[in-house]
Order: sequence, then C-alpha cells, then structure tokens
Amino acid sequence: MKVLAITFCFFILTNTKFTVCIGFCRENEQQALESLKKEVYDPTNFLSSWIVGKDCCEWEGVVCHNLTRHVIELHIGSRVWHATTSYDLRINNFEWLPSLTNLENLEIISVDLSKATNWLQVINMLPSLVDLRLLHCGLHHIPPLRHHNFSSLETLDLSWNNFSSSIPKWVFNLPSLVSLDLSYSNLIGAFPEGPINFTSLTSFKASFNSFNCLLPRWLFDLNNLEHLELRSSGIEGAMPSEAGNVTKLRNLDLAYNKLNSTIPNWLYRCKDFESLDLGENKIEGVVSNAISNLSSITYIYLSKNMLSGKLPNVIGKLSKLRSLGLSENLFEGEVFELFNSRSNFLPAGLRNSSSLSELYLGNNKLTGTLPESLGLPMLELIDISNNRLKGVVTESHFTNWTQLRYFFASNNNVTLKVSQNWIPPFQAIHIEIGGWNIGPLFPMWLQTQKNIEYLDISNGGIHGEVPNWFWNLPSQNFALDLSQNQFVGKVPTFSTPYWLMLLGSNNFSGPLPQVSPNVMKLDLSNNFFSGGLSHFLCETSKNISYKLEVLNLEGNNLSGEIPDCLMNWPGLEVLILKDNNLIGGIPRSIEVLSNLKSLDIRRNRLTGPLPLANCTKLLKIDLAENEFVGQLPPWLGMKFSDLIILSLSSNRFYGKLPPEICHLKDLQILDLANNSFFGTIPRCISNLTAMVAESKLGEADIEYFGEVAGQHVRESAMVTTKGNIYRYDKTLALVTSMDMSNNNFSGDIPISFTSIVGLIFCNFSKNHLTGRIPNGIGDMKVLESLDLSENQLSGQIPQSLSSLSTLSFLNLSYNNLSGKIPVGTQLQSFNSSSFQGNELCGLPLLANCSSGGQNPNVDTEKDESD
Repeated sequence: MKVLAITFCFFILTNTKFTVCIGFCRENEQQALESLKKEVYDPTNFLSSWIVGKDCCEWEGVVCHNLTRHVIELHIGSRVWHATTSYDLRINNFEWLPSLTNLENLEIISVDLSKATNWLQVINMLPSLVDLRLLHCGLHHIPPLRHHNFSSLETLDLSWNNFSSSIPKWVFNLPSLVSLDLSYSNLIGAFPEGPINFTSLTSFKASFNSFNCLLPRWLFDLNNLEHLELRSSGIEGAMPSEAGNVTKLRNLDLAYNKLNSTIPNWLYRCKDFESLDLGENKIEGVVSNAISNLSSITYIYLSKNMLSGKLPNVIGKLSKLRSLGLSENLFEGEVFELFNSRSNFLPAGLRNSSSLSELYLGNNKLTGTLPESLGLPMLELIDISNNRLKGVVTESHFTNWTQLRYFFASNNNVTLKVSQNWIPPFQAIHIEIGGWNIGPLFPMWLQTQKNIEYLDISNGGIHGEVPNWFWNLPSQNFALDLSQNQFVGKVPTFSTPYWLMLLGSNNFSGPLPQVSPNVMKLDLSNNFFSGGLSHFLCETSKNISYKLEVLNLEGNNLSGEIPDCLMNWPGLEVLILKDNNLIGGIPRSIEVLSNLKSLDIRRNRLTGPLPLANCTKLLKIDLAENEFVGQLPPWLGMKFSDLIILSLSSNRFYGKLPPEICHLKDLQILDLANNSFFGTIPRCISNLTAMVAESKLGEADIEYFGEVAGQHVRESAMVTTKGNIYRYDKTLALVTSMDMSNNNFSGDIPISFTSIVGLIFCNFSKNHLTGRIPNGIGDMKVLESLDLSENQLSGQIPQSLSSLSTLSFLNLSYNNLSGKIPVGTQLQSFNSSSFQGNELCGLPLLANCSSGGQNPNVDTEKDESD
C-alpha cells in the first residue's frame, strides 16, 4: 500500500538531508513541480535551484527516494526555515493542486493552503493519506467530508487555526486515527454525541477552546487512550465516577476548567500514569489512598481546588514523583507531619525521595513547626507560603538543600535565627520570606547569594540602614521588596537593573532616588522622603526609553509643583501622589499618558484645570481633598467609559452635574461630597448600570493585569460611610457607593434612584432636597448605609424601608418627616438620633403615636423631568 503523509502550513526544516540521485526524477513528477513553481510567490528566491532541465531531486525542498527516485517529500510551506534563514513562500493560484496526485509516492508535503478553498477536494484524491497537518494555517472552516472516509489517516492536526465553529462529526469517525490535535483553534460548542469510531486513538489534544460542555462519555471508552489534554476549554460539571476501559492513560490535563467533582477512583487504575493535572477547578474531597497505584507518576498538580484533609501515607510510595502541586486548597494538619518519620501526611518515603524537586503547599491551612531535618535532597522549589506555620528556623533546616533555587515561604509566623556569618549551602534565584521575624539586624547572608533575582524580606522587623553592598547585588533582573520594616537613611541611585522596587512603609528620608530605565514598579510610599519632584521626573537620560508603569509616592513630605515632565514616563499606568504637600496644577504633559489607568492625588493642595481628556483608559480618578475649582466638564462622562472610581470630594467644584455623567456605566464609587454643586440630582442616574447590578460576580478585588510591572496591581479606594472613612482593596469590586453630601442639591430624590438596586452606601445628607423618600427604596436589597439627614424631606417614612435586612446605618434626622416610624425587624434597632429633628413618633423614639399618626394614605409619586 502506498503511504502518503501531508504536513501543511507549519514545517520546521532544519538540516534536512536532500538526497542527490543518480539520474533524473520521474518525468511526470518533474513536470508537476515545474508547474507548481509558476504559482509560488518567492520574494527571497528560495526556489532558485528549481531550474528546468535540472534533476528535480537536486532542487531545494525536494526529497527523492534513493532507489526509485520518486519524489517522496516536498517542503514549500508558507514559512520555510532552512538552517537560520527563513523563506516566505506563498501560492498565488491553487488550480495546480490536483496535479499533486501525479506525485503518487509523496509521503510528506508542506504547503500553505490557508487561502485554498478546494484543499479538502485534493485530500480526497489521496486515498492512502496517513498524516494530515493543517496547523497554523489561519483556516476558518472545516469543510464536510464527501468522497473519502480517510480510513488510513493516522495523524490529524488542526491546531492553531480560527474555526469559530463546532467540530464536524466526520473528524470523530476515523478508525485508524492515532493522534488528534485540535488545540488553540477557537472551536465552540459541545462535542458530538456517540457513537465514535476512535478505536486506535492514543492522543487527543483540544486545549484552549470554548466547548462549554460536559466531558463526553465516549472519551472514557477509548481503551487505547494515553494522552488527554483539554486544558482551559470550558469543560463543566463532574468527571464521570465510572469509566469504561481507560486503563492506559499516561497524561491527563483538565486544568483551568469548571469541573466540580471529586477525583474519581478509576484514575488510579491507570498503572502507567506519568502526569495528572486537574488544577484550577473545583475538585473537592480527599485524595484517595489508591494514589499509590500510580507508581510511574512524575507530576501531580491539584492546586487551586477545594481538596481538604491530609494527604495519605501512601504518597511516599511514589518514588518517581518529581513535582507535587497541592497549593491553594484546604489541606490542614501540622506541617511537622510532612517531614517527620512519624508522619501521617508525607512519610519518610517522600521525605527522603531522590526525585522530588518541586513541592507546592502554599495557601492551605497547615500548622505546626518545621523540623530541623527536612530531607528532600533534590528539592529545587518549595512553596509553603500563606499557611499558619510557626516556630524557629535555623541553619540546620537548610543543611541538605544544596539544590534549592526557589523558596516561597512568606506570611507565616516564623522566626529566622541564623548567625551573621552563615553561608547558606544553596545559591537561590527566588526567595520570599516576607512576614518572617528576620531582624533586628540586616541578614548579611544575602551577600553570598550571587544569582538572586527576586527577594522579599518585607515585614521582617529589620532596623537600621541598608548596607551599601546590598544595593548593588550582582543580578541581571532584580526584584526587591523591603517594605514594612524600620529601615532608615537615604536610598542611593541604583546601578542594579531593578525591575521591581518596593520600599514602602519604612523610615527612609532625603530626596527621592533616581532610578534606572528598567524599573517597572516603584513603591516609595509612607516614608519621609522630602523635597521636590523635578530631579526625579525631569533629570532623565536622553534617548533612553523608561519602562516605569507603577509609581507610588504616597505619604511622604514631598513639596512644590508636579513638574511638566511626565512625557519622560509614557508607560505609566498607575500614578499615586496622595498625602503629600504638592501645590499648583496637574501638568499638561499628563495628556501623553495614554495608558494611565489609575490617578490618585488625594490630600494635597493642588488646583487648576483637569487636563485628563486624553487619558481615556482611566479606571480611577481620585482628586479628593485638594483645592480644585470649577464646573465638571461634560467630557468627564463621555471620555471615560471604563471609569470605576470617581472621587472629587472636599474641593471647590460648583455648578450643575452634567447629564453626561450618567454615561459612566462601569462607575461603582461616586464621591462628590463637600463641594458646591447645585441643581437637581439627574434622573438618568439609574443608567449607572454597575451600581444597578444587585450581585457582584467574579473576583472581589480590582486588579490590573498585563504588563503592569510583571505583577498584579490591586486597586484601592477610600469610601466615607457610616460616619467613618474606610479603605477598600481586597473587596473593592464588591463595593458600590454614592456620596453627594454637603452640597447645594435641591429638588426631590428621583424615583429612578431606587432602581439602583446594587447600591450599598448612599449619602445625600446636608443638601436642600425636598419631597418624599421614594416608596421603592425597599427594592434596594443590599443597601447597608443610608444618610438623608439635614435636608427638607417631608411625608412619611416608606414602609418598605423596614424590610431592608442589610441596613446597618440609617440617619434621617433633621428633615420634615412626620407620622409613625414603620414597624419592622430593622428600624427599631437604630438609635433615636437617627430620627430626631422630625415630627415622627413610635419606637425607637419615646413619642407615642395617636391613631392620627398612622396615616395610611400615600401620595402617588411622580418623577418630574429636569
């Protein structure tokens, strides 16, 4: 039988041996290739050796059989690589495709078919095809199969395309298929139902698609299946508790999906398992003792699930295990048991393992102390961060860890007690021991670490000056976190190419240090730096691109104006200058910061106009507690379609609110308090749809992703509620607040206001509002704080207000309210001061109500237009 393998679009050609034949290749094959050359766009002259009359076996990209001199390989793909040179070849006309059938002994072909509409018709003419690879073709459609069932096809690779469709049924009925790869192809929709003819399939890869369905049952009837990869493909629901004949499975990757089951016992029947990856799902329960059956396994990743309990003793029998990932679960127990010979968690078999090199236990509930003899002599990475460990760690704990490169252990109640002359047995690349008791002396052993690239010794109780040698540690890419200590002295100009510098919450003083162009995140907040900003922002090296993305100078003694030099820092995404003594205006050069997402200059003495119209990516604007004057420009509501936080409180703004402010659909925090705004509250206020949503889904915090200093940067906001100022960061995405207090607003509270059912904090106090409290206020089911005090509101308190079970702060004092306070489970629990200054009666007030005080008549509300 003739064997034909075709590899389309992506073929790496390195040191391919082209056979030099004695004599010419077959005449009909030579003619077919000569016709093909006429249709190839060849700007780099790759096909210069294709000379008519010269033996085609000697042509570049053509391979002939040694004896028969039939053409058996043809490589003219869209991007052909030969040695270190690339050649861009494209086919201008695909009418020649049927002539491929003249190359009847062709086994491998690499041709770009991305623009060919008839490629499947040609494939149908090749009945002995065994290898079809269409990866990286830019294909948008998988045609239906009409003429040929591909009964001999063994390899089908459709990965890295953009189909935007479901998988046609014919793909799943190829009886000889051994390997199927559908990864990264924008496939959508569920897998087809059975029956499926995949009796020979050993490898199935379809990661990074959008199937959004359950695992198909037929997958677990494939008794020859060895490799299954469906990472990040929207797989939902439970893994089947029972499977058919899947006993040869060696690699299983279902990570980053939406699975919500336990680990099924049938997995443990796969004796030849090499890797198991179920990370970042919602797998729960305990890990079965049957895991000991996986005697060949080298990789287990179960992180970011809901697993609990203790890992069974039998894990010590996994003698080939190299990487164990259990972080971000609910495992508990004393970490002493992990390593001690009496371990009920990780026994001696694993402790003394000569193979284990990675151990991930971070973000669990592990307790206890670390014993002095930790074992694991081949360990290169260990993560025990964010647990509940305690006790003292000494030099002897690290005696056997000569291979250690990555040590993640922050946020435990641990004391590091080593001598000032200690020389660690390892050369680490990454050390995180933030939150350990390291001080009061500076850890001199760091001077021995020649390869360090990331160091976190934050919140370590360290006092005094930082040694000069430390600022110049020999590293190519250095990230440093010294925050929350008691360091003093000046910070020098850095020669080390830091990309991350966190020096906040110390006692550093003097002028701001100049930084290298490589710094991406710089946090010097809450220190005693003084002087101006000119030398820092303006004295930069010419013709050098600065990469700074996050600059936090909050809480220092900086003074003077913000210099007009922000054009030197075009990559800034987060700029925090709050709590200083800055004067003057916002410089015009801020307009070049087109990537700016967060601007916080709260609590300074700044004034002048707001040159922010070009900063259209802003998510946060905090100008509170300054001296800005003027009316709000209409573009404030039109330019910032993604704005989440707008805080303008305690300035000198005045005028009516522009109706364009209602276009801020993503706004969650609006703070206009303590200004001189007047007019009515806009009726379109219900268009703030982020506040209308009653429940907040997803993460609780707001983080900036992407390039931001190579890290996630968590946003924060100051919110005044319940008479106090609170800082929100970890739960910021759940907060909605509207504060218009202490202005000159008049008119009624719009009825549309009550449709903002996701509002949590509301303060309209100290204005000139009239009319009634809207009856529909009871629809605001998540309202926790409501302050309408010191207005001229009249009428009765709506009965619906008493149904708000979430309400924990209420102030209706000093209005013209009358009648009986509604009886319910909530209102009577508030202090009487919440109702004083009105003509109200009933509990919690001492004034009794007459029958006339229970006026049952409620006027029909009417929401008048502006």
